[in-house]
Amino acid sequence: MIQSIVHIALVVKDYDEAIEFYTQKLHFKLIEDTYQAEQNKRWVVVAPPGSNGTTILLAKASKPIQDPFVGNQAGGRVFLFLGTDNFDRDYLEMIESGIEFVRPPKEQDYGKVAVFKDLYGNLWDLIQFVPNHPMFGRIK
Repeated sequence: MIQSIVHIALVVKDYDEAIEFYTQKLHFKLIEDTYQAEQNKRWVVVAPPGSNGTTILLAKASKPIQDPFVGNQAGGRVFLFLGTDNFDRDYLEMIESGIEFVRPPKEQDYGKVAVFKDLYGNLWDLIQFVPNHPMFGRIK
């Protein structure tokens, strides 16, 4: 059996501002932006540069019950993990582009990591795994 997680839905307030953040500040690639007339919504998919794995579906909050989850999808915990092949390069570039880090870089047994906020406040790890870590080979 072969299975994989294809998309992770990230609830956003506005499609265009989310696209701008992910493509301009994090340099993600816009994979798809298709209007779905029957549901009056867009199917917006982004992915990190060089990635060929799981993508993020930017899903606009369309009902009042969804609004509180914008920026709080994991209840204040780190929600997503952005792996990199060069932590220092990406960390400095993100700082220069105005991304807020809430935990500074730290060396751990598994690699170098820092926590940042996306445009709505969701927490992310920026992480570079050490060469002997099982996830190391997934990021090239």
